[in-house]
Amino acid sequence: MIAFGPVPSRRLGYSLGINHIPAKYCTYSCVYCQVGRTTHMPLERQEFYAVDQILTEVGQKVTEVAEAGKKIDYLTLVPDGEPTLDINLGKVIGGLKQFGIPVAVISNASLIDRLDVQEELMQADWVSLKVDSVDESVWRRINRPHRRLSLPRILEGMFAFKQKYSGKLVTESMLVAGLNDNEKITRQLCDFLLKLQPSISYLSIPTRPPAEVEVRPPSPEALQEIIEICAEKVPFVDLLFESEVGDFVSTGNLVEDILSITAVHPLREEPLRAMVSMAGGTWQVVEDLLADGSVLSILYRNERYFFRRFGKLGGKASTGTS
Repeated sequence: MIAFGPVPSRRLGYSLGINHIPAKYCTYSCVYCQVGRTTHMPLERQEFYAVDQILTEVGQKVTEVAEAGKKIDYLTLVPDGEPTLDINLGKVIGGLKQFGIPVAVISNASLIDRLDVQEELMQADWVSLKVDSVDESVWRRINRPHRRLSLPRILEGMFAFKQKYSGKLVTESMLVAGLNDNEKITRQLCDFLLKLQPSISYLSIPTRPPAEVEVRPPSPEALQEIIEICAEKVPFVDLLFESEVGDFVSTGNLVEDILSITAVHPLREEPLRAMVSMAGGTWQVVEDLLADGSVLSILYRNERYFFRRFGKLGGKASTGTS
């Protein structure tokens, strides 16, 4: 299932997700990734799905959502891997314009130094670029990039893209205890963000099951220090420390919607129960999915999370964003 949702996004309202990269093709293997460890790490861009297939599935979902009387604020390329690895990215973004809905892309920024990637991303209305640290050693520890990637080139590429991009550019930085939650690393990041001048710089903490079990959010004391430093230096910083907001929406086929959403967006029990209730279903639907192994649940930070089992029913499951 390439199109899923719409999902209530903390940044984009009701976002219809587009999963155009299979799990887990990525240029990074971030320690905190909710999709799990990277299993395929290419640098070469390639085709994963035909453009027509992507646009057809998105069109069907857009129609279903409209018929259900719901809204879509953004069509968001937020796959199980890095979206810019798709060699058809520009064609996909261009094709999505036919639906008259703004297009967003959430990228780890690893290929942003490439001119072809920059040109294709310029078609999007909203672009998010990851910058967890501007310190080389911290970057390698937290993002675990492909060995041929260069952080200085990535940072330079972000500046080059910003200079010519007319849409809304945001950055996102994930804060992880013991990696990038100290004063020195924070001040270095703030200095970079001040030079880049995105519309908003989001700070996040891990709220969903990470790739590595030892990953933890910074302590309250460390978070307080980071917030104070950023508030003093960077006026456009915003916080994304909360879980998802709003309601997850079923477009009619409750089982299909649960499977498609949990494949890329692990759901806490509370919003999942609300989604089932709003669709007129009962919790037995979830119990049945658990019983046949299509969906798994785990306890993380005192919250019960439900996610689609990797390799089950088509293999597009997540083990671990919009």
